[in-house]
Amino acid sequence: MRLSRYFMPILKENPKEAEIVSHRLMLRAGMIRQQSQGIYSWLPLGKRVLDKVNKIVREEQNRAGAIELSMPTLQSAELWQESGRYDDYGKEMLRIKDRQERPMLYGPTNEEMITDIFRSSVKSYKNLPLNLYHIQLKFRDEIRPRFGTMRSREFLMKDAYSFDLTKEGALHSYNKMFVAYLRTFARLGVRAIPMRADTGPIGGNHSHEFIILADTGESEVFSHRSFTEFEIPSENTDFDDVAGLQAIFDKWTSVYAATSEMHDADAFAAIPEGDRLSARGIEVGHIFYFGTKYSEPMGAKVQGPDGKEHLVHMGSYGIGPTRLVPAIIEASHDENGIIWPQSVAPFDAMLITMKPGDEACDRVCAELYAGLTKAGLDVLYDDTDDRAGTKFATADLIGLPVQLIVGPRSAATGEVEVKDRKTGARETMTVEAALNRLTAA
Repeated sequence: MRLSRYFMPILKENPKEAEIVSHRLMLRAGMIRQQSQGIYSWLPLGKRVLDKVNKIVREEQNRAGAIELSMPTLQSAELWQESGRYDDYGKEMLRIKDRQERPMLYGPTNEEMITDIFRSSVKSYKNLPLNLYHIQLKFRDEIRPRFGTMRSREFLMKDAYSFDLTKEGALHSYNKMFVAYLRTFARLGVRAIPMRADTGPIGGNHSHEFIILADTGESEVFSHRSFTEFEIPSENTDFDDVAGLQAIFDKWTSVYAATSEMHDADAFAAIPEGDRLSARGIEVGHIFYFGTKYSEPMGAKVQGPDGKEHLVHMGSYGIGPTRLVPAIIEASHDENGIIWPQSVAPFDAMLITMKPGDEACDRVCAELYAGLTKAGLDVLYDDTDDRAGTKFATADLIGLPVQLIVGPRSAATGEVEVKDRKTGARETMTVEAALNRLTAA
């Protein structure tokens, strides 16, 4: 993609409304634009990142055995009245009426709807276990939306819902999602710590939040430092291995970790001082087991092996992709801009010509662009007439992992300067060597 033909409205000045680093950098890099309070458009650069986050989330949900579907954003109030949550949820729920004056709502979550789908379709234990998920826009009318897409009113959510015949089966489904989440966040280039958490309006009695440590995190968290050394489960993990998944869960919950709402000061004080970790954190995922909280009032039952009807045990599992993007930036940036992990970078590399129109520069850039594109890499080619300082500032701001800098002097000898955005290291090498390095990575 040539930058001269791309839509990326860069801001030179820091926006006054941006309170935290990620909000400021996302606005400056032309990733998002606010449309109204807490509601944002995702511009092309931002959407590329969001799409990559969603792809990884999908891959790990599918690996764990979850099945994707799509549910509507508008829901009938009747389902929520049936579960008892319609009046309990609070003002965060946007309640509306259609032209026939039927009460509707813009879904903040989907427990009721998925339970209705399940009860109308699944009648036997032979169809269990079952885990259904989707990635969908949600709306919660936050009293004070802030921090850009970190805490917005409209947001994208991956929500999954598990159904099992027994509590034991439901806890295995919970462990599947627990492990899938560990893998998901690791692939996104961040370290997320699972912490015992309050269930809130979702309900239930078994819950963990996944927290990314960041100086600008919304809440204080407390944990044992050993979490930073725990090994992430491999892609060969057997999600049908009940004992194996339980062992992973037991290891990751064997040492102290809690959000401020669940903090036990005495238990934390019992940890050796050098192993205590008190920091700010950003919640990027939340999983719940809530048993028959929804299946009981809504009559979600299946026939068991004994021929009798049994209420199903359920869990729900959320990840916020539109929240993850700024969380990744909070955890990975410097004073010049974003530093994207390779897995979610909007482009794999930025190709910069220092003198567009120069025969040697154009030739080398064309060779690099063609070679990288043929190898399946996405390249953003800065072919603009901007000054060198502007080009370098833009490249650092948007944070692509590698910068390929082609000037008249290096181009004349068939060379290119390669800069690693994360380390700042620069190296001059032949075009062939640069292509070999990037395509081998």
